[in-house]
Amino acid sequence: MDDGPLAGVRVVDLAVARAGPTCVRQLADFGADVVQVCAPTGHTSFASRGSDGANLHRNKRSMIVDLATDRGHDVLLRLVERADVLVENFRPAVKHRLRIDPDTLWSVNPRLVYASISGFGQDGPYADRPGVDQIAQGLGGIMSVTGPPGTGPWRAGIAISDTAAGTLLAQGVLAALFARERTGRGQWVRTSLLEAMISFMDFQAARWLIDHEVPGQVGNQHPTIVPMGAYATADGYLNVAGMGDFAGFCALLDVPELAGDPRFADGDARLRHRHELDAALADAFRARGTAEWVERLSTIVPCGPVLAIDEVFDDAQVRHLGMTRTVLDPDGRAIEVLRPPVTLSDTPVSVRRGPPSAGEHTRDVLRELRYSSEEIDELLANGAVATEPRR
Repeated sequence: MDDGPLAGVRVVDLAVARAGPTCVRQLADFGADVVQVCAPTGHTSFASRGSDGANLHRNKRSMIVDLATDRGHDVLLRLVERADVLVENFRPAVKHRLRIDPDTLWSVNPRLVYASISGFGQDGPYADRPGVDQIAQGLGGIMSVTGPPGTGPWRAGIAISDTAAGTLLAQGVLAALFARERTGRGQWVRTSLLEAMISFMDFQAARWLIDHEVPGQVGNQHPTIVPMGAYATADGYLNVAGMGDFAGFCALLDVPELAGDPRFADGDARLRHRHELDAALADAFRARGTAEWVERLSTIVPCGPVLAIDEVFDDAQVRHLGMTRTVLDPDGRAIEVLRPPVTLSDTPVSVRRGPPSAGEHTRDVLRELRYSSEEIDELLANGAVATEPRR
């Protein structure tokens, strides 16, 4: 932990659901000391439980504080006095109701970086609506470009707006910490599921903004580059991007005549005649198995198999990359979680501990905040804090 790039940075984690914890997980993996503040019920919503929660909440310490009580609120303020970052993703009005809004917390620590995720933004006509990933997927446009043509909207198979918002907020926090070195002040960093989802639409959004073209569904094929997509083989599926040397690509497919066909003479022609070209390639790919095609084509074009998740972690390159780490869950059971996907040569990113049980570190953190044993016992007795969830 002392070697991480964020060693010495303390983060107060008020985040719930998935987007906020995704941000905090990244800060924790970078070496920040994260103190998760749980509600008296002891969890941070559905994503605190099971395998999802174990992956989201590793590298954290946990305490239970009832922010609705004056004494609990005082505990949070003392945490904030010594913190560098606070992360929350309540609905916008909640922070004011709980008296944990930026201005209130800056009054005790003006250097605090206050980080927020909401469903749709901190203000505007949708600001007070509850929001989750799939709602943002629909509003942000990704469901309109996902799936086979003419089949109606399809959601992405992962919580992409949650992950995007958490990752973008983590970037914003890092930028704010860097800016604080110049200004000496914290600031409010915020994003939303909707903003993150629209941002991740990227080139599809640019097609509308610049070209005034409304993108549609093209299934597993690339919307603007042909041939690029997924094709059935004799025993599975192959992703392939037949870019660059189209003639060499066709020769390796044993269909050299396609390269001489005027319908496929260049990129624009292939895009205009994509259905004819895809049909011809589909026939060719069925002649061999996926592994044979990868061996045959990978020297000239990007290609690879389409794997189920169990096959992913059995893949030779994935095994070489070592994409998991073993930690202990609150019951002492060894489990595998994903490691951070970036490598720093001098200040390593790490998974140091498994997920905490709710309230596991309440006493430890209070001692660090210089509460006496008597004061801690009093806080526990009056319900301002707890060491385990309320039944």
